[in-house]
This record gives sequence, structure tokens and C-alpha cells, in this order.
Amino acid sequence: MDAVPSKRILIVEDEKDVVDLLTLNLRKAGGFALSTASDGTAGLTKARAESPDFIILDLMLPKMPGLEVCKILKSDPATRHIPVLMLTARAEEIDRIVGLEFGADDYVTKPFSPREVVLRIKAILRRGNAEETQDRLSAGPITIDPARHEVRVNGKRIDLTSLEFKLLRTLMQRRGRVQERDRLLNEVWGYESMIDTRTVDTHVRRLREKLGKAGDIVETVRGFGYRLREK
Repeated sequence: MDAVPSKRILIVEDEKDVVDLLTLNLRKAGGFALSTASDGTAGLTKARAESPDFIILDLMLPKMPGLEVCKILKSDPATRHIPVLMLTARAEEIDRIVGLEFGADDYVTKPFSPREVVLRIKAILRRGNAEETQDRLSAGPITIDPARHEVRVNGKRIDLTSLEFKLLRTLMQRRGRVQERDRLLNEVWGYESMIDTRTVDTHVRRLREKLGKAGDIVETVRGFGYRLREK
């Protein structure tokens, strides 16, 4: 039987003790091939050259901040699909929301539990594998092709972050049914998350903006959450 290929993870972090801690626990977990970079510029270069399966990205980095690295990676079609876990000592909500708006898939503050980081990485990678096997979805002028990670409105491709894509896909799969904010957060992130449920509102607002006139298909159900209109 052929061995399951290792998932390639790039760790972009300037604190050696954090890199050592992550490296130790990811190697212990097994199934990961690791690469590291100690500043934002080097991390961006390695991400483009190696096209890893996952990136752990610190927010405070020399040469180029992590938010800028994330923004560049998520705006480039060649690297947009790579999941990003932001890692930082800054726990302010604005940093968290900005990181997620730039396309980060999750956010962990230091000090962190290495075991929790490994579990989060595995959850995000599992979610990506599940998307590849799903059929196309359509609602009004909107179509989703999970295998290609594409969203089109009236045939025109719309660029969404990975979280916006997952949010729209979840709503389309449950068309007509109200989805509570905390449930959406759980479903989109793939596990119980401590992220504020207002993050869902931020993503819905940005999703509507990107969908343009088709954005009103996402209804706000006051006091509960959101749903996709049936007609």
C-alpha cells in the first residue's frame, strides 16, 4: 500500500522558540513536511515557490507584516487556495477581523496550545478535501464549482476569500433554512471556535458587496442569523 503523501506546511515566524514548539508537535502528529521562514519577505517568496498545502503565518514579522503577506497571497490566483492560520500575540478584535477579512482561515493568539493548533490545521485541511468532492451548486444567477473553487454570477467569475466561499457554499447547501450565527461560525470554520459571532456579520457584508446585485439573495433574519432566499 502506498504511503499517504505528507501535507506541506510553511511556518512563517521570527521567534525561534515558537518555530521549535510548532515543529516538534507537527512532527509528533505525523503526516506533515515542514518548511520555515523568519521574515515576511522570505515567507512570501517561499509560499510562491513551494506552493505549500498550509501556511502558519505570524502577524508581527520583520521586513513585511503578516497581514500584508496574507493580503498578497490571497489576491494571487496561484496562492489564493492555500489555507492560512494567523498566529499572533495581539488579541485585539480589530486585528482578528482584519486578518480574517484578508482571507486568513483562522486566528490563534499566543500563548497557544500546540495540540489545539494541530487540531485546527487538520480540521481546515479535512474541510478542503471535502469540498473537492462536492457537486456544483446554483441559486439564481450564482453558481459554485467546489472542485475548481470558483464562484460565478451571471457567468462572470467573482473572487472570494476562502472563508467567504465556504460561507456562501454553506448557505446555498441549506437554501431557505435559517442558519444561526454561531452555527454558521461552527460550520464554516469546521469546529467550535472562540471567534466572535460578529465576524460572521463582517463576512456576510463583504460577501454581499462582492456578489453585487445578486447579494440580496442572502437575507438577514433579525435576531437569528442568515438564510439564502428560496426564490
